[in-house]
Amino acid sequence: MKSGPDLRQYLRQESMPNVWCPGCGHGSVMAALTRAFDNLQLDLDQTVVVGGIGCASRMPFFLNTNGMHTTHGRALAFATGVKLASPDLNVITVMGDGDALSIGGNHLIHACRRNIDLTALILNNGIYGMTGGQLAPTTPQGFRSTTSSLGSIEVPFDAVDLALAAGATYVARTTTFDFEEIPALIETAIKHPGFALVEILSQCPTYFGRLNRLGDGRALLDYERDSTAPQEEITREQLVGRFSVGVFREEIRPEYTRRYAALLERARRDGNA
Repeated sequence: MKSGPDLRQYLRQESMPNVWCPGCGHGSVMAALTRAFDNLQLDLDQTVVVGGIGCASRMPFFLNTNGMHTTHGRALAFATGVKLASPDLNVITVMGDGDALSIGGNHLIHACRRNIDLTALILNNGIYGMTGGQLAPTTPQGFRSTTSSLGSIEVPFDAVDLALAAGATYVARTTTFDFEEIPALIETAIKHPGFALVEILSQCPTYFGRLNRLGDGRALLDYERDSTAPQEEITREQLVGRFSVGVFREEIRPEYTRRYAALLERARRDGNA
């Protein structure tokens, strides 16, 4: 027996099955994204999903929206161009942690700074999953990858701290273990009139789980549960080796495309355009 709404209208069924490994969390995130579409009754013709390169960035292939599969780390740059050209579109980027925080880190900083009305989903599995399991900017200290067989000695990037410092006006983090939270956070992010970032900790059993002897996809969900805590219930000192989850910022500030449109209108009025 099936339960819940029929979400097949939001998927390119001819492209199924998807490319993700059994137990990967990215399929759960895509299911949550389609639930958010359904709850918002989003016009698919007015929605664009942009991906870069990586496991997570394959998602535009499977969603029945307008889609762009772009170059590594450049999803937010392409999305910015789409939003400036057509401000009425719903523009969503789907990126992995390597795509967003390594080669794409500079684009992320400036998308936050501009407060352009985009929704950025970062699916963080702590490793480069598509290209062989290499060390990622988010790999926790002491954890192994194919390029850190003795354990990483690097301090990992914190996407939430980075987004807050760069000026994003909506910032949240959750996990695929907390699946029921994901659609609601994405809905709020899409409706938010400014730059919205949702980081989702997503399990990778093929590389992260196997290399660190954490088990299969189900066991990795338990790892997510045990390594996270609500931000209201954990101190900075207790966060060593763990993640806080929740909504970290939700505020309204002037949005970039609206300011840009007002600038053009003033220029036309003053005879400068």
